[in-house]
Amino acid sequence: MTTDADGLRQFVHGPLPDAKTRARLEEAVPEEFFTVPGGLTAPDRHALTYERLRRAGLAAPPAGELLADPPALCALLERAAIADPPLFHMMLLHYTLALGPILRFGAGQEETRPLRESLESMDSFGTLLMTEVGRSNSHLSPRTVARHDPATGGFVLSTPDAQAAKFPTNTAHPDLPKTAAVYATLVHGGQERGVFVFAVPLRGPGGAVPPGVRIVPAPETTGLQIDYAAVLLEDVRVPYEAWLRDGAAIGADGAFHDPHGPAAARLTRSMGIAPPVWRAVVSASAAITRASAGMLLAHSAGRTTLGRLAPRRPLTDYRNQQEAVLGALASAYALTAVAAHVTTPRPPDETAGAGDTGGPATAWAPWSAVDRDLALLKAAATAQAQETVSACRVHSGAPGFAAVERLNAYRGLTHAYQNAGGDNELILYDTARAMADRDRYVPPEPELGPPDDGDLDSPRVWLFLARDAERRTRDRLAGRVEAALRDGQDAFTAWNGNLALARRTATACADRIILEILDAASGTGPRALGPVLRLHALDRLERRAAVLLDEGVVPPGILDELGDARRRTCDELAPRAAELAAAFDLPAPVTAPAAFLA
Repeated sequence: MTTDADGLRQFVHGPLPDAKTRARLEEAVPEEFFTVPGGLTAPDRHALTYERLRRAGLAAPPAGELLADPPALCALLERAAIADPPLFHMMLLHYTLALGPILRFGAGQEETRPLRESLESMDSFGTLLMTEVGRSNSHLSPRTVARHDPATGGFVLSTPDAQAAKFPTNTAHPDLPKTAAVYATLVHGGQERGVFVFAVPLRGPGGAVPPGVRIVPAPETTGLQIDYAAVLLEDVRVPYEAWLRDGAAIGADGAFHDPHGPAAARLTRSMGIAPPVWRAVVSASAAITRASAGMLLAHSAGRTTLGRLAPRRPLTDYRNQQEAVLGALASAYALTAVAAHVTTPRPPDETAGAGDTGGPATAWAPWSAVDRDLALLKAAATAQAQETVSACRVHSGAPGFAAVERLNAYRGLTHAYQNAGGDNELILYDTARAMADRDRYVPPEPELGPPDDGDLDSPRVWLFLARDAERRTRDRLAGRVEAALRDGQDAFTAWNGNLALARRTATACADRIILEILDAASGTGPRALGPVLRLHALDRLERRAAVLLDEGVVPPGILDELGDARRRTCDELAPRAAELAAAFDLPAPVTAPAAFLA
């Protein structure tokens, strides 16, 4: 018979891969990767990360298999994230943003085989040249240009000035080979033909830089320790085969053809490499939240305080600490449910992404046009992870930031991914625009309620509140923008005056999606899962109390009601905190005491 503990473990880890694959994942990120030797200089630290990346890539299943199997790739990246956040970032870039475009857009291009094999064999490390330093929203129209050279049949890639430099990139390490996926605007026949990807060797064996490539190292940073640099391409010549053309072509007569439509559709298609990134980021957010919750519990359990109200009282008897520990565990389980949701294959018609003819209109960033809900869940998951990791660090007292670096490193990772992988604010704004315009979006229907006499322990009540808030904010946003346009304001002015409401509207949509995921998980998961997901739902509603009140979804007094429900749930969960954390199966170094005290 399956016990609650077994059920929780199965929920956390999902359908486990076979024993051989599990062993390869653990071999790829062994326990030694969970610590970093002391006394390393910044270049030493970068070299260590690349050495670990090489070892991981050689020990893990083949790259093609991983990219075709999202749960397996995410399992590998989750382990890397909790072991060594810079390793996770480098590994994500290598697999999804360097190899991914070659396999996706260069499919059938036999000429890309040498570059692909160099990345698969870890003879070269992958990097991404997409964002440009001088303009916001640069993804929509990169100033880095690719022009066809009929004399050679290849292309010339150029960044016109320093403001068009590609940054950030992981290219500063001077001794290592690098292969880049370069996003550039293809200009041909006097017209912009869309944003395409080019596979370009940036550093050869020993780190040698080819003609026309200029790499400018950035100052060292401690937030997420990567060998950041800006890259300028000064009339860099690449062969025709470097163009990951995805079916497009330039004929012998110079005629350009793209079977996937005009430039706008090509932009969305070229950004279609994002879903594997988002799935990995959501999964990593869940993993480091689990690790942080486990660390906070390890810090708190058995610890006494000398507070004058009750000297020698256990720390977790205090409601603030107890709710911090249990709230972190609840967030970890909630994000684990979201990660399982996003790694489950979906039929094409269930994505909000673009087909061959393009997708939803893009105002701020291309991401919502690729897959609106997945982009939105990336934004929500990283925001939740950032909040939870930060709370775990604070509630771990001085040891949380001074005794071990792990929580600081997790916080740096979650902080970085507020912008990396698609800027969260821009994702929210584009989601809200789609909601206001009903662009592939149907608002929740009005419901009579709340159901179950408003009992906050009921998932039906959470969903009613979330759906009502989503519908009301959407209706109000759409009404305000429409009124501004009728009054003669241009689109920028109409939207610029409503960005705060747009953010609340998209956040309400994310809350509804997450609560639906939690409701489904509660219905199919082990019995012990219900109360912990309920606590997260109550925490989420409490954080949205201002919006719920402002929109008239709930009456005054809701904070007291939510507080009472949260306390009841915490009383139910407190005796099981250790069991909830044990299901995470965290590697021993994660929750070990500070080594220097051993």
